[in-house]
Amino acid sequence: MEKQEQGHLETVTLTLPDGKERAVPAGTPARDVVASIGPRLLKDAIAVEIDGAVQDLATPIRAGGGFRVLTERDPKALDVLRHSGAHVLATAVRRLRPGAKIGFGPAIEDGFYYDFEVAEPFTPEDLDAFEAEMRKVAAEKFPFVREELSKSEARGKFSDDPLKLERLEELGDDEVISTYTDGPFVDLCRGPHVPDTSYLKHFKLLHTAGAYWRGDEKRQMLQRIYATAFFSQKDLEEHLHRLEEAKRRDHRVLAQQLDLYSTDQRIGPGLILWHPRGSVIRNEIENFERDLIIRHGYDLVYTPHILSEKIFEISGHLENFKESMFGAMDVEGGAYRPKPMNCPGHICIYQSRPRSYRDLPIRYGEFGTVYRYERSGVLHGMLRVRGFTQDDAHVFCTPEQVPDEISRLIDLVEEMLAAFGYPYTIELATRPSEKALGEAAVWEQAQTMLADVLKSRGLEYTIDEGGGAFYGPKLDFKLIDAIGRKWQGPTVQLDFNLPERFQLEFTGADNTTHRPVMLHRVLVGSMERFVGGLIEHYAGAFPLWLAPEQIRVLPVAEELAGYGQTVVDQLRARRIRAELDARSETLNYRIREAEMMKVPYMAVVGRREAEGQTVALRARGQGKKQEVLRVSDLVDRLKNEIETRAIAVTAD
Repeated sequence: MEKQEQGHLETVTLTLPDGKERAVPAGTPARDVVASIGPRLLKDAIAVEIDGAVQDLATPIRAGGGFRVLTERDPKALDVLRHSGAHVLATAVRRLRPGAKIGFGPAIEDGFYYDFEVAEPFTPEDLDAFEAEMRKVAAEKFPFVREELSKSEARGKFSDDPLKLERLEELGDDEVISTYTDGPFVDLCRGPHVPDTSYLKHFKLLHTAGAYWRGDEKRQMLQRIYATAFFSQKDLEEHLHRLEEAKRRDHRVLAQQLDLYSTDQRIGPGLILWHPRGSVIRNEIENFERDLIIRHGYDLVYTPHILSEKIFEISGHLENFKESMFGAMDVEGGAYRPKPMNCPGHICIYQSRPRSYRDLPIRYGEFGTVYRYERSGVLHGMLRVRGFTQDDAHVFCTPEQVPDEISRLIDLVEEMLAAFGYPYTIELATRPSEKALGEAAVWEQAQTMLADVLKSRGLEYTIDEGGGAFYGPKLDFKLIDAIGRKWQGPTVQLDFNLPERFQLEFTGADNTTHRPVMLHRVLVGSMERFVGGLIEHYAGAFPLWLAPEQIRVLPVAEELAGYGQTVVDQLRARRIRAELDARSETLNYRIREAEMMKVPYMAVVGRREAEGQTVALRARGQGKKQEVLRVSDLVDRLKNEIETRAIAVTAD
């Protein structure tokens, strides 16, 4: 960024994408700069990006830097459209509900929302009316007019809106206060916005939900309207289809249908009760991962569920993570807390005896249950909980061993995710602006180490600015599910700070003490969240190796139940999860029920099969197609499919 004095006129220097520089007077609207580049570009422009920050065409340019025009083709322009959509929504609501008080209306991932304080909750009919009114507002082509004003002027403008007045008082006296007006609606807002309301053509109001003002359960409940918008009808329709598909895959609904887990208010919200069928899935994942990490050189450990608060003072969790920890309990005059992380316990194991460079690297792994306080309003099935099991691991190594250990962890991640059929992207999360332990130079060193390993392996990644843990930067592997959504997956965190806080040591080859480096990693992360995500990824139709029930044997008549049981016995003898359904209901009824329970295979046995020691095998999702197999061949086929961990039996 650069400012220059030109006579008495202050100028800023903008660097265009082609590398050319342009000096313009400070305060010039971005629109004028775009118009000077070309009238056609101004027609296509949605907003501009200056030095990484997006602003609209009406906002004065106050600082220089890289200058880029955003059009409909740029993903960042979509956020601008959606923010404007929130204002159009508020305009429509205020027209039909003049007494509605206005909260916030940001763009969010995949859409936008706006919060309103009203006497009665909104109904589906209200949403239909609001959407119709939004189309009228869009057709009226109101420009988004920006105005900058003093705090006292803003107080007068929003004197009848207590929610806006509260927000206004939080702004610093030196902050630029701006409003945006579209037709009859004025909002306290920083922007950016599209030039006028007619840009909002392809949108949909989705649903309403209660939301506490400022997310505080002690404050009033507002009504939040969720919506989405796109630049094309095709994109909107594809998104709405994905939403319908996501609803069909909702793990909470499928888990009830498949009898996988439940919660109980008597136990407490956000605490998962794993049913036998769900426990099979969890067990298979844990057994697979346990064998995998042992093969990769890990030792398994166990640590307590509650720890003295003193350990969290040393680790920094009490200072930097307290709002996410459960309260302390008194134990003989000492304060103890349920652990939110497993790392302090692993550190104490490391410190239990002297360590030499010959011992390193040391790799500890644990399926450790941890507890974190989440507000009840954000709890969501298995995906957001208060108690969960992490497949946590910590590597203690010398500084020279760090690159190789990071690379080994990436190998481990790749092998783990391949078993579940997840493609993924990688983000390098850097030093957070607040609550970061240690010196910035140490963070820079750690971030460079992570980036260098990714580059050496030819792996693409993006930067998550400020997204690191409070003790170190990390690699986040984001899983992409069957309908294109991203889920938090494995993480690899590089930590120079906790070894320093705990004064970890090892004796080097020079016979003096040195400080080891720590790597924190999870593969599935929260077992609860991972299984919840798998339910949605597979739409409940688990591959054979994970399926709670792998095959159901269906005798066509009661007198064939005995033969059916012998088939089940042979399958179970090879550790195949088989069940017999010899009920008196019709065969078609029992087949439909097995399909509903998403059992991968059904073995139908009639008189001919009993005489020939065969079964008529039906695969999930293949309709009436059957294949006659000898029982021994069936056992071998299923066993091979289980052992190779084939991703899917059939498309569901």
